[in-house]
Amino acid sequence: MQWRPRIKERRWNIEWEKQLVETWVEEGIGKPSLDPNDPREIIVIDTPPPYASGKWHVGGAAHYAQIDMLGRYFRLKGYNVVMPFYADRNGLPVEVQVEKTYGVNAHLMAKTKEGREKFLQMCKEFLDKAEAEIVSVWRRLGCSFDYWRNGTDSPEYRKLTQATFIELFKRGLIYEAERPVRWCPRCKTTLAEAEVEYKEEEGYIYYIVYKLKDDGRDLVVATTRPELLAGCAALAYHPDDERYKGLAGKKAIAPLYGHEVVIVEHPSVDPDFGTGLMMICSYGDENDVRLFSELRLKPKALINEDGIMKEEAGPIAGLPVKEAREKIAKLLEERGLLVKKERIRHKVPVCWRCKTPLQIIHRREWFLKQLEFLDKIREIAAKIEFKPEMHRKKLYDWLDSVTMDWPISRDRFYSTEIPLWRCRRCGAVLVPEPGRYYRPWKEDPPWDRCPKCGAPKEYLEGEKRVFDTWFDSSISVLYVSQWRRNDAFFERAIRNALRPQGQDIIRTWLYYSLLRVYQLTGRPAFRWVRITGMGLDPHGRPMHKSLGNVIDPIPVIEKYGADAFRFWAAVASKLGYDYRFDEGKIVTGRNFVTKLWNLARFISSFPRPEERPRLRLVDEAFLALLDEYLEKADMAYMDLDVYEPAQLLYEYAWDYFASHYVELVKERAYNSSGKYDEDSQRAAWWTLHAILERLTTALSPIMPFVTDKIHRELYGGSVHVKRYPEPIYSREERERLAGIARAVAKVDSEIWNYKRASGLKLSQPLEGVTVLVPGDLAGVVEELADLHKCTVKPYTEPPAGAERVGELVYVARERAP
Repeated sequence: MQWRPRIKERRWNIEWEKQLVETWVEEGIGKPSLDPNDPREIIVIDTPPPYASGKWHVGGAAHYAQIDMLGRYFRLKGYNVVMPFYADRNGLPVEVQVEKTYGVNAHLMAKTKEGREKFLQMCKEFLDKAEAEIVSVWRRLGCSFDYWRNGTDSPEYRKLTQATFIELFKRGLIYEAERPVRWCPRCKTTLAEAEVEYKEEEGYIYYIVYKLKDDGRDLVVATTRPELLAGCAALAYHPDDERYKGLAGKKAIAPLYGHEVVIVEHPSVDPDFGTGLMMICSYGDENDVRLFSELRLKPKALINEDGIMKEEAGPIAGLPVKEAREKIAKLLEERGLLVKKERIRHKVPVCWRCKTPLQIIHRREWFLKQLEFLDKIREIAAKIEFKPEMHRKKLYDWLDSVTMDWPISRDRFYSTEIPLWRCRRCGAVLVPEPGRYYRPWKEDPPWDRCPKCGAPKEYLEGEKRVFDTWFDSSISVLYVSQWRRNDAFFERAIRNALRPQGQDIIRTWLYYSLLRVYQLTGRPAFRWVRITGMGLDPHGRPMHKSLGNVIDPIPVIEKYGADAFRFWAAVASKLGYDYRFDEGKIVTGRNFVTKLWNLARFISSFPRPEERPRLRLVDEAFLALLDEYLEKADMAYMDLDVYEPAQLLYEYAWDYFASHYVELVKERAYNSSGKYDEDSQRAAWWTLHAILERLTTALSPIMPFVTDKIHRELYGGSVHVKRYPEPIYSREERERLAGIARAVAKVDSEIWNYKRASGLKLSQPLEGVTVLVPGDLAGVVEELADLHKCTVKPYTEPPAGAERVGELVYVARERAP
């Protein structure tokens, strides 16, 4: 009989991927149910809402592809998976991009309501374009996210954010205060501790002369911030530093300015830095802030909101900080008060978005209490499964470093407005009831008169500031799980919430989410937290436009295919570690797609028996081995890993199924010689189809295109609505049979090696010898003989005179007749 494959196309066509994407959309693949009565267990994947500030590079695309792999896997396991995609469209990132792109100044534009509206519209249009580019990438990658058009800038999301503020305000967890804060002079807004980044730059240590008040003795102090001399309130040394013993309580005279400063002992002073004497100024860094509070010193604000020295700075007033530093160093030198300066490289705090050096200034801001919750967040975090565990420490380290409550108000524009009004007559702060999205800077207050003093509506002035972007995004899991909108669904959904994210935002998105969800609900935000490393270029560098090493994923996908790209995304590194772009692994992924397609095409030549026939030993052995691989892959998937499943399924498909089983049963499947009975032939057909279907089903989360196409061609319907394969064999049977499959593969390899050593092609027959294999492979000798074109016999004990040609295989020379 002439066997013809049902699959006619000889090669995999990348264009089919685009067709399948459209098919999945039409069929609703990935669409979750928000019905609380749906009996399926719910898993909520709190997909990171990406900043819509530009197209992803290959690292970002790989990160989201991995998240999609997990969602597809959980659907195979029968879960109702809520895995939305919506963009994070609030905060500084888009504003900075718009200012740079269009050469505008947000603060100047927003001086009028009309100007503010125009700037907000510019931001929205920029975001719409950037979001469309991001969506095009994940769609082309085959990600099965449920696309929610309502991002963090939607009235729906902002209404929820404002509702959380109103609730926490009423509970006394939000307050207004004037205190030192980190300030970005370019963005002109306060930043939270978690938003501060550090960059290394060159600078100087300046050795400055103070005079001891009592006897005029010189005291030399080392500092990197001489421009803050006017704000110096104290000098400090370590209690164990013998050089300065007895100076505590005495006074010194500040150079140039002439005011007195107290000398104190303090354990925070590093005696090895400079001269061991430290200036305590308002404010050089967070340590200064803490010491001013601890020592009850009176601060003097020297830097204004533009990063310019104020009048109190005397001879350097009116200068930007950097110029002021240079000028005061020159003045000190001219008056003999600068002993020396040493060049150093040190880390400088900068704005997380525009990288401008930050200053500490006094500002009146809204704060969310967090210091009193740090121990509780640590306790909550201990109940969450971290994947991998090593990243839990990064969260704990951050908790240990938090020193102040969270300033949540921002002097910016494209973000959720703070929902409050103030009465100009009595000073009352008025907060409305939750239930709608408020825009106090442009709309009338929701009261006819002040509820406190009765002043007319005209006296009620709306708040112009907005929330920190993390105040919005930190409630993403509540938004996704329908908190306050579908209570029955929320109660079921929040139990299985998964947070997949990068390690770079542990101190921001993860920490703030844990804090906010606990404050609002009293429970952990997540069951699992999955942390990935950073996507790097082939040389191990982060991808940045300034380095010219940003790799666009679309050309790579168009060249090799989305499945090949996704294969690299899965095997690029073990979970939790940085992953380099590796075109070689993408080529391996493309070759794997080709191998799967060729296997499917070959298997499509044979009908699939409806009933399971009586299987031969080799059939059962390779089915049992697949059971073993599927179980290991299942456990790894459930552990939120995709690296191990990809490696395992690739290994089985290539190293066992294609290289050994398919080759061993070809003769039986075709049975052109009539050597095998019909049951044996049908057993080969059934096993080939069973392995292909089970293998591609388990692989479908990682490589959804080729696996789905194969299922549609051979088995009807989409692979993505099927269930993860259950084991066929008991654990005891599996262990025995899988051992036989491994032994068969080893025997195959040893016979091929013998042929090579004998100068034969692998397809040539072995004449004049009998190949001897272990006795427990007696049930496979016919298939081995078919494949290797030789006589194969089992042995219990190696016969005398046989030549050992491998660990398991012997060869006996046949005697001439």
